[in-house]
Amino acid sequence: MNNPQTITANEDSRVIPAWSIATAALAFLLVEYYFWFVLAEQKDHPPIGFRVYFSLSWGALAALYILMVGYVSRDAPRRAMSWRFWTVICFVMPAGIGAVLYFLLRAPLISRCPSCSAHVQNDFHFCPQCAYQLTASCGRCFSSVRATDQFCTRCGHELASDHLPARLHIMGD
Repeated sequence: MNNPQTITANEDSRVIPAWSIATAALAFLLVEYYFWFVLAEQKDHPPIGFRVYFSLSWGALAALYILMVGYVSRDAPRRAMSWRFWTVICFVMPAGIGAVLYFLLRAPLISRCPSCSAHVQNDFHFCPQCAYQLTASCGRCFSSVRATDQFCTRCGHELASDHLPARLHIMGD
């Protein structure tokens, strides 16, 4: 497994890189320039209502497209995926199809086991390297439960009889 890039919860809002934000703003301004200065010089330019609508909508689409490429370039390493491959796919495939493919095929987030520091997916209940219990789960059907739940939402099993580790009991208190 590739080593995933770690971004903490506080940094989650910075998944879109600064270069992508600056490029998106520049693309929006270039589209506005085209509609208001270049297109206005033509003999048969469209009416003002159409220019307002198309300049804003095409500018927003260009900016969102570049922001999406930036998001994918920063999100793929967090999931131990090739950022170069997915950035190229998102940039080259027309009409956002690359971004749709990325969101359909992306791997789950990767974190580290607190016990052995192995890379584990966020939906794992136990570490595959050291068997450390990462999240609370039902002892009968092994579905995810919150540490505060008294009964399993899937099978109705009483969770108090499962003897959860002390650290999970403390989280629930």
